[in-house]
Amino acid sequence: MIIQKSLPDVGEFVIIKITKIMPHGAYCRLAEYNIDSYLPISEVSSGWIKNIHEFIKEGQQDVAKVIFIDPEKRSVDISLKKATAKDKKDKINDYGLEKRAEGIVTKAIAATKQEGNKQAIITELAKYAKTYNELANAIFEGKDPLSRFKEKEFKQALYDLVAKTIKPKTYTVAYNVDLTTTDTKAGINTIKDTLTGVEKEGVEVLYMGAPRYRFLASDSSYPKAEEKIKKAQKMLERHKNIEFSMKSVKVQATS
Repeated sequence: MIIQKSLPDVGEFVIIKITKIMPHGAYCRLAEYNIDSYLPISEVSSGWIKNIHEFIKEGQQDVAKVIFIDPEKRSVDISLKKATAKDKKDKINDYGLEKRAEGIVTKAIAATKQEGNKQAIITELAKYAKTYNELANAIFEGKDPLSRFKEKEFKQALYDLVAKTIKPKTYTVAYNVDLTTTDTKAGINTIKDTLTGVEKEGVEVLYMGAPRYRFLASDSSYPKAEEKIKKAQKMLERHKNIEFSMKSVKVQATS
C-alpha cells in the first residue's frame, strides 16, 4: 500500500512467516505490516492436532486470515485453516503485483534523483491511489491519474517505466465442439459457412478430426474471451440443421 496501515483489518488475508513454534500455537511475522501475530493451534488446521510440528515449520511462509485484533495492545491473531487454496493464490498474486508496482515507483524516484524527497512523493501519491498496483494499472490502461501531480519529471519517468515494465496479459478460453448437421445435401457447406462466421467473431477454429473442432478465444480478461465464445454459440444455435455440444478446456493466462 502507498500509505501503510499500522494494523491489518479483521478478515484480511496476510503474508506470514512463522518465527517461533510453541506447544499451543506459533508466533508469525506479518510481512506487510512488520509486526508479530499469533497463530493458535486450533487455527493451524481442521481436525485434531497431536503434534503441531507435523503441520507447520519455523521459517515457513504462508498466507493466513486475520481473525482478531486488539488495537490497544497491537495484538493480532491469525488463522491458516480459514485461508482456502484460492485465497492463498489470490493473495500471493496481489502481493507480487503490489511489490512490482512499488519497485517501479522506487525506480522512478531514483531515475529523477528524488531520493531525498521520497516520502513527500509517496505522501502525494496517496492522494491519487490507495495502492501502488492501483496506480500502475491506471497508468497502464492509458488514464492520467497524476494529471495534477506537482513533480512533472517524476511523473513522466513513472509513466515511461510502467509502459516498459508492465506487459498486458492475454486470457484464453477453449472449448471442444462436436459439430454435425442433419442437412445431407448442403451439410458440409453449411458447417463451413457457419465456422467462417464464428471466426469473424474473433474465435479461432481448429479442426480436431470429425466431428470435433476446438474454439479458442483470447482477450484482456476471461469474461471478454467467454463473450466471444457465447456469440459463436448463438451463431450455431441459429442454424436449425446444425447439432452441437460444447465442453470447456482449461487454458492458462499468458503475458
